[in-house]
Amino acid sequence: MNRGITLGVGAYAIWGVLPIFWKAIESVDSLEILAHRIVWSVVFLAAIIALRGSWSQLRTLRAPVIARLLAAGSLLALNWATYIWAVNNGHIVESSLGYFINPLLNVLLGVVILRERLGTVQWLAVAIAAIGVAYMTISIGSLPWIALVLATSFATYALLKKQMRGVGPIESLAVEVTLVLLPALIYLTILGRGGEGAFGADGARVTILLILTGVATALPLLLFGAAARLIKLSTIGLLQYIAPSLQFLIGVFVYGEVVGRDRLIGFVLVWFALAIYTGHGLARLRRGEPQPLAV
Repeated sequence: MNRGITLGVGAYAIWGVLPIFWKAIESVDSLEILAHRIVWSVVFLAAIIALRGSWSQLRTLRAPVIARLLAAGSLLALNWATYIWAVNNGHIVESSLGYFINPLLNVLLGVVILRERLGTVQWLAVAIAAIGVAYMTISIGSLPWIALVLATSFATYALLKKQMRGVGPIESLAVEVTLVLLPALIYLTILGRGGEGAFGADGARVTILLILTGVATALPLLLFGAAARLIKLSTIGLLQYIAPSLQFLIGVFVYGEVVGRDRLIGFVLVWFALAIYTGHGLARLRRGEPQPLAV
């Protein structure tokens, strides 16, 4: 149990401090960073699969599963692109909002797509979060589109993953990023031939960091996968708030992003909704009711 919690905290802590990593290469265009993240993730994940000896899982994939993996890979690329751009353009706080909203959006998709049922308390939590987003939209005068794109893309990605069978999380991720690899390679080739690419041209530090984008992607996923086998889903549900909390704190206290009164009120409403939902889920689990938290 303790080892599982340590691994889980490690995974979410890495996800939480990733803004610092992306900021370290903010001189590189966001699309180029995304392309390198895809390429080096494929390399790193292929090495992991080779060590695990799990290539056989990939040979049995059928067309419908591959189609789902392509859709998942496209959503993941959208999520990564939005997040990298947001961090490197001074929107870390708003990106953290997306991952605070994400668990409740998972719940809403479960109701709409999977026909799952929610109790009164759960609906209350979703409604309060929606009020928080609506308040920010009206008071600030613009939709928090970064947060909504991040939350929607990742919640839909999680829904697709939930419906997949017969392939492990590392193996499925490897296929997902491989299916979107070609556009990334074409883009990097065009940049390289035009002399506009940062890889190898902006110094050894930038080149090494671009290679490490694959490690930054796969390492927390490996830690999370190991943790998920050792601890309860309810514990994972609580640990998941470490990442957006760290992102929020880093945005405010490290990079000096301003959180105005209206935005803070919206955040408080979302946090209150999460507290209600999490507390209700834990209470049901203690009573022996199988009510897992959204992850």
